[in-house]
Amino acid sequence: MDVKIGKFFKSVGSFFSGGDNIPWCDGDIITGCEREVAESGSQEQKSESLMRLSWALVHSRQSEDVNRGIAMLEASLDSSSSPLQTREKLYLLAVGYYRNGNYSKSRQLLEHCLEIAPDWRQALTLKKVVEDRIAKDGVIGIGIAATAMGLLVGVIAAVAVRKK
Repeated sequence: MDVKIGKFFKSVGSFFSGGDNIPWCDGDIITGCEREVAESGSQEQKSESLMRLSWALVHSRQSEDVNRGIAMLEASLDSSSSPLQTREKLYLLAVGYYRNGNYSKSRQLLEHCLEIAPDWRQALTLKKVVEDRIAKDGVIGIGIAATAMGLLVGVIAAVAVRKK
């Protein structure tokens, strides 16, 4: 019985926490990536270092870092030299928008990403996480609206009973 109760509370907790498996990145890694960008010699090294920095930024727990990563990726998207590089940037943008809570933009970017590489597991997995989050937010929104409506009906009923 205790095991069943534990499973129940774990499932409820994961429902409200969002339980995704996208990795996080801390400030030390970001600082290291920034140093790597500053010390890069050739244009190719700098480009690779900027991609690593963008990855670190969109995987940060700090919204300012995520926004900075999104801005860097959007600015560099037009200069992508190959479909593979475009795909990577679109995916990282989708991660950034997911982290910021803009799930519809994240899903849109993932769909574009999957147009380039339809079988890319990483993008397919993130798209499922995003769609689950959109559905969950809808369920929570419906629950909030139903609760508010119930409270309103209760207040109206209480006022009606009091007037009689």
